[in-house]
Amino acid sequence: MFQDGVTHVDFVLVWEESLSGQKEERGVSSSSPAHSMKREEFLSRLRDAGLLLEQRERLYLKRKVCYVLLNAPWTVLCYYAEELSLRAPLQVVQTPTYSWSEKVLERLSIPNLMSQRVPNAPPDYYTCPFRTSKLDRFLDSGNKETFFKKTQRHQLLYEILARTPYGDVTRGEVGVDRLLSEEVFSAAYPLHEGSYEVPRGVTSDRLSVRQVLFQYWARWGSWYRYQPLDHIRDYFGEKVALYFAWLGFYTGWLVPAAVMGTVVFLFGFWLVTTDLPAKELCHSDIIMCPLCNICSHWNLSSICLTFKAGLLFDNGGTVFFSVFMALWSVTFLEFWKRSCSCLTHRWNCSQYQEMEERPRPEFTAMAPMTTRNPVTGAEEPYFPETQRLRRILTGGTVIVVMVFMVLMFLIAIILYRTIVSIVIYRAQKSFVVLSASRIASLTGSLLNLLVIMTLSRIYISLAYILTRWEMHRTQSKYEDMFILKVFIFQFVNFYSSPVYITFFKGRFIGYPGNYNELFGIRNEDCGPGGCLIELAQELLVIMVGKQLINNIQEFLSPKLKGWWQARKGEEGGGQKEPPLPWETDYQLLVCEGLFSEYLEMVLQFGFITIFVAACPLAPLFALFNNWLEVRLDAHKFVCEYRRPVAERVPDIGIWFTILELISHLAVLSNAFLLAFSSSFVPRLHYRWTHDGSLAGYVNSTLSYAPPNATSQSNPVCRFRGYRDQTGNFLPEFYQLLALRLAFVIIFEHVVFLSGHVIDLMVPDVPEEVETKIKREFYMAKEALAEHQSADRTLIPGQMELGGVRQRVTDAVLQGTLVNLLQSYSDPSQDTST
Repeated sequence: MFQDGVTHVDFVLVWEESLSGQKEERGVSSSSPAHSMKREEFLSRLRDAGLLLEQRERLYLKRKVCYVLLNAPWTVLCYYAEELSLRAPLQVVQTPTYSWSEKVLERLSIPNLMSQRVPNAPPDYYTCPFRTSKLDRFLDSGNKETFFKKTQRHQLLYEILARTPYGDVTRGEVGVDRLLSEEVFSAAYPLHEGSYEVPRGVTSDRLSVRQVLFQYWARWGSWYRYQPLDHIRDYFGEKVALYFAWLGFYTGWLVPAAVMGTVVFLFGFWLVTTDLPAKELCHSDIIMCPLCNICSHWNLSSICLTFKAGLLFDNGGTVFFSVFMALWSVTFLEFWKRSCSCLTHRWNCSQYQEMEERPRPEFTAMAPMTTRNPVTGAEEPYFPETQRLRRILTGGTVIVVMVFMVLMFLIAIILYRTIVSIVIYRAQKSFVVLSASRIASLTGSLLNLLVIMTLSRIYISLAYILTRWEMHRTQSKYEDMFILKVFIFQFVNFYSSPVYITFFKGRFIGYPGNYNELFGIRNEDCGPGGCLIELAQELLVIMVGKQLINNIQEFLSPKLKGWWQARKGEEGGGQKEPPLPWETDYQLLVCEGLFSEYLEMVLQFGFITIFVAACPLAPLFALFNNWLEVRLDAHKFVCEYRRPVAERVPDIGIWFTILELISHLAVLSNAFLLAFSSSFVPRLHYRWTHDGSLAGYVNSTLSYAPPNATSQSNPVCRFRGYRDQTGNFLPEFYQLLALRLAFVIIFEHVVFLSGHVIDLMVPDVPEEVETKIKREFYMAKEALAEHQSADRTLIPGQMELGGVRQRVTDAVLQGTLVNLLQSYSDPSQDTST
């Protein structure tokens, strides 16, 4: 409240002044004359706009923190609400809402442990654009304090702050965003609704929305409960709520994928005990050729355990699981579109059209010229499109250079694995030598993870610089270009090593006596157990390692930053008064948006779809991570972040397009992985050509070393491949190649066709939502019509809007009248009633 105890605080502006006259840590002190002039002019313009202002101060040892409390009166709110076409309630919707899993469990008569009763549920309304002249048509129009929700008041206040000038408009000196970028103000934020901690003895129906969110959402004890999405939207706005809705939907859909992947993995255990090639390999006495120039010959039976471990990831169930996951990804995206349409309609965002966006503060500050806006007619900063295109192309060149840098590090890690293997072999220690390939592969994966995380941090900083330099006019265009840059690089950064192992490692090594070399070192071959088990190891190290690092950072980083902020706030100058609400919120962390959260989940989606054929357990690890991720993110938003300004969005934006691209790439990737890296197609071909038996399969996959590679010191040995004694390919190689290409074509055609059928069968907007949209459009038309009265618009909430009723036809009515007349004409009938 203001000091009068009546006026509510809608928004807070903060700046700091140095008491010692020195410069602040982040640059020029906010007490400089230039900053003071801009600040005074801006606050004066806010008063002229009709806002109520009250200034408070807090003194510390070396600085003074000034707070400006803002409130928008009723007339100001009405003016901007009508200008922004803010939607106001017409009637309460009586239809209850259920999640898809609630419906499924209810039909199966299974108790739903995830359900919980969350108090003070926000009601759902039929709404229409606000009009001051039609105020009496809206619900609760007589209560000016509660008619506009808190998030709506924040949106309106931020709109005023964003369009208020403080200097020359032609030079873009407009809005609080630019003042924050110039450090004239230190912060601008709406207030949280009190503390998140629940006092003792307070009943649940008297909790604030923040306390409800903490008690029923952000606590670790709620890890298995449904998220209260309507409460999240009511407190943080549609953009944040839609992210958590997508994350929860994605996590729920991971359950069948994780169950199916675990079943396929366990099927591999059964296959290990019954697989005939595994038995042949474990009892063979075949001498294999060395895997490196200084390596010794080895017995094929020595990799018995490794070969059996590979069967856990490479078996017949892998093909089924790959098809399942490809269809799963398509179905998941289709049903998310349905769920998104339901949520955005319930939250009044389905028909949301972004207004003519104002220029970004950085753009207005750096644009070299101005032009007249064809929509508003005002002079605005302008940057020529041809120059922007040149800068975008230059930025693309930088991306290509960074991609080549990733490939250079990949080559360096390949050489590292080869060199480490050679060093271990030279150690002449029997136990270490037997595990040389495995040690080199595991340490190479860990080193690759370290390089990936380091390059990721460097490139994100570089992408910020490039995107700012490209001079995009609006914030949405800036965010889309930034997301695209980062995703392209991160895609190459995280997936280059798995792609190399899947499609290139062990393909171009040559044969004994004619090995290919890279920088004088023989090309890297797959380990004794094959490439697929190495791919599974690489995926687990990168995906699980990345998730662990990110979760540790998300858990520790906010706490350390919050401790430092609180420590700065405690450097008091003898004042012992308890901190006021705006002071408590100022010590919280700034919410930096949802980019990093979306990016982490999208990269995870790529891991569990693009390479899922090599690691059926990937969805299970993703499921465990996401259960943790939901609570970590919820705790940050409720307890550790300043309250963000609510934003209305119709969907998750460009991220959905990226997810669709990944799902299509996953189909092709799994098709080639199964065809060229798995043993499925060679086994299938051998069965067809040997009466359905796999007896002798292991021997058929090995060739004899050419005579020029054998001598007294180098006895006759075998190597993987289909070659004759001269090193030329056998007919079986070309037969297998044709069969593999045919498998790829059939696999992707079946999956894409099935996905297209699913797309046609699942409408993007459910029928009940379409009915509600039409109903809402009709009510809005009636409410805003000049000749209609409020009585026709505000239909009672008990009115039945659906159901089937018997039609009274003319024939039925005529028969009823005839019977009635006959009863009157019959004297024996009692017609008194």
